Amino acid sequence: MKLRARSARALAGLVLVVGTTVVWNAGSAPVAAIAAEPLQSVVPVPASVQAVPGAAHTLNATTKIYTTAAAHGVGDHLAGVLRPSTGYPFPVEDTTGTPADGVALLIGGAPSTVGDQGYQLTVAAAAITLRANTAAGLFAGVQTLRQLLPGKVESATPQTGPWTVPGATITDHPRFTHRGAMLDVARHFHPVATVKRYLDQLALYKVNYFHLHLTDDQGWRIVVDSWPKLATHGGSTQVGGGPGGYYTKAQYQEIVAYAAARHITVIPEVDLPGHTNAALASYAELNCNGVAPGLRTDIAVGYSSLCVSKDITYKFVEDVIREIAELTPGPYFHIGGDEASATTDQDYQTFMNKVLPLVAKYGKKPMGWHEFIKTTTDTAAVPQYWGTTTSNAVVQAAAARGAKVLMSPANKAYLDMKYNPSTPLGLSWAGMIEVQDAYNWNPGTHLSGVPETAVRGVEAPLWTETIVTPAHIDFMAFPRLAAIAELGWSPWSTHNWDAFKVRLGAQAPRWTARGIEFYRSTQVPWDNGGTTTTTTTTTSGVPSGSWAPWIGYATDAQVTYNGGTYRCRQPHTSQPGWEPTNVPALWQRV
Repeated sequence: MKLRARSARALAGLVLVVGTTVVWNAGSAPVAAIAAEPLQSVVPVPASVQAVPGAAHTLNATTKIYTTAAAHGVGDHLAGVLRPSTGYPFPVEDTTGTPADGVALLIGGAPSTVGDQGYQLTVAAAAITLRANTAAGLFAGVQTLRQLLPGKVESATPQTGPWTVPGATITDHPRFTHRGAMLDVARHFHPVATVKRYLDQLALYKVNYFHLHLTDDQGWRIVVDSWPKLATHGGSTQVGGGPGGYYTKAQYQEIVAYAAARHITVIPEVDLPGHTNAALASYAELNCNGVAPGLRTDIAVGYSSLCVSKDITYKFVEDVIREIAELTPGPYFHIGGDEASATTDQDYQTFMNKVLPLVAKYGKKPMGWHEFIKTTTDTAAVPQYWGTTTSNAVVQAAAARGAKVLMSPANKAYLDMKYNPSTPLGLSWAGMIEVQDAYNWNPGTHLSGVPETAVRGVEAPLWTETIVTPAHIDFMAFPRLAAIAELGWSPWSTHNWDAFKVRLGAQAPRWTARGIEFYRSTQVPWDNGGTTTTTTTTTSGVPSGSWAPWIGYATDAQVTYNGGTYRCRQPHTSQPGWEPTNVPALWQRV
């Protein structure tokens, strides 16, 4: 979870008219509040947008979705988004040509410049045509198309149209091949439904890798048949002493399949050799002294280690890697490797010398927190940089050898850091991360000696010491996830905070329609259904009466909820899902 430090402590500005086509510079100067204009509201911002006046296309009850055979799943996904809110049937039909009506999702015919993950979207009065070289590229284009429709299209219940897409040609491709997000299910267990909900949110912003942190000191969250007590005992609790939980193999495969349908690759993580107390507590023989420690429900780090000198340690590790690799079609296996303070440097090297070949033996490439890269010269191994400094000799040396670095600097990309001192959730060991902080850094130049050519991509980790419910995930991930997603997708030439914050504010109706309980940062001009505001509605002083969301509560304020009286333990602005019964850190029953 990266706590070593804690243990010590608008789219448009310039408009050019070329014939009847309006072209704008996506990275230009500050813009006015234009959030309601769909072409100027897309996140991540596309590489190239040409607005075509008079060519808008309106979806209606007879609109069909046409796909090439290999793209039928993408068509089904789009129809699944559109049907509940519009009430239209949107039949999905295969085609071998270029339809003259409806929405066409076609593999082939896209410019070569879009590569394997990009697309070209053309909106004309008669038809919408989306072309890509792969189904993954089409899926990315569908996410842009969704954002060109009114935000209420994301609703799960019928809404009133019209459902009009502005005329345009958008040609787009990602800056980096790897655009990831991580969810820690070890500190607090999150069931399959919550994970699927998060995957749907990630897909909207073109995230294509999902890193699942499955094991840690506080919990082991996946069944391993050859070591059954890992789940039944090691997964029986969580931070704070709750009941914990774990995924069966079938449930894990369900998550993998759900992600794959959204063109997201799952990367499982089993953190080794430290962060292993849940395993050590489950099997005494994994401890050097042969004595199993108790389960842990605190958030301390750096105290646990597998016994490097025992042969059974490597049987254990091989069994775990083999069983999880068999369930995981993606190319990577994350072995953690961080904060191994209880393991000597020599033992750490010995351990990695034996474990990294096991990853390869079962057909995977190793990924790990950047510490592990000091133990190998394998350029296929991916170090994930989580440090808070802008220089790291070990990572720089790996990049010089040809390794590709995944960028997750904790003081920029960690979604569990507080926004500000009054944020009721999250931690602050890496600092506060407001939305502008999450956006205003360059993954291609952030780390000295690691040029953009050596950067594989970016990932936004969400650790869950304080994250218990889906509403908590929403609040900490949004809007910062969208900022990190844009850093991963959009060309650096488009990077402009003043333009981004307007496009970001335009996401509010979409998030509201999807039930995302996001943080309404005062840095962002939020679109509230036709009005734009930069503040969150709160009250001052000590409110009385029943608990309610979006209220500023002071210390010692008392409220009633479900017949009980609660005292506020620390000042905060309440959010949906943070009822007094759910957040004991904020409320004490009196």
